[in-house]
Amino acid sequence: MIRFIAIFLAAAALAGCAHRGPAGLDLDTSVTSVSQSSRVRFVVLHYTSADDALSMRLLSQGQVSAHYLINTSGRTYRLVDETRAAWHAGESAWYGLNAMNSTSVGIEIVNPGWTDGNDGKPQWHAYGDKQIRALTLLLRDVIQRNGILPQNVVGHSDIAPQRKVDPGPLFPWKQLAAAGIGRWYDEAGAASHLARLQAQGTPDVAWFQQQLQRLGYTCPQNGTLDRPTINVLAAFQMHYRPALHDGQPDAETAAIMLAML
Repeated sequence: MIRFIAIFLAAAALAGCAHRGPAGLDLDTSVTSVSQSSRVRFVVLHYTSADDALSMRLLSQGQVSAHYLINTSGRTYRLVDETRAAWHAGESAWYGLNAMNSTSVGIEIVNPGWTDGNDGKPQWHAYGDKQIRALTLLLRDVIQRNGILPQNVVGHSDIAPQRKVDPGPLFPWKQLAAAGIGRWYDEAGAASHLARLQAQGTPDVAWFQQQLQRLGYTCPQNGTLDRPTINVLAAFQMHYRPALHDGQPDAETAAIMLAML
């Protein structure tokens, strides 16, 4: 029996170094290079704008997809393996890198986004505690395994500000940052900058455009407060100053930018 076990273990060890590959190809996978990194550099967060059933149908059978879907009960589904590209980002850019489907993990959270309020303004919908707990656990794992930098945990609105607003102003970016996930700003530093700016005046539009580009956003650099610039500013504010995200360059927004690395 001992001899049989020894032979079995030896065979198993050899199987681990076995040649694999297409028929007729002598492919040896026994050596792994130390010079490598994950293909995944970003996490992109979305809301689905649909209920549980429709979200699952759209993301599993439709023309869009995501690596993970978190439903209203917090149940998390893996719909696409992380080794493959999910179709979630679309036309997008972050720190000058385009076509982000190939380098990101997409996570969709079931949430209606916004509906029309009685006053005609958007009525945003909060995320559930169970969803955020599940998301926190998932993000920690994805970030750790892939070595994702804090500034590369982003919303769809960050990477596509001309056409997307998800995950919206009620997404708990600050709460996630307190849990060690994603980028936030030095709040004490921002308060100090704000006091100085209130005395000195708000920087011009060109300054805001330069700061947005420094912080990863794709933004015009023309010194004009045009619609594309307003959209990018609104995306930044929705992430870091969600109480007011009108896309207008103001002292508080400038102070937050100055308090960010």
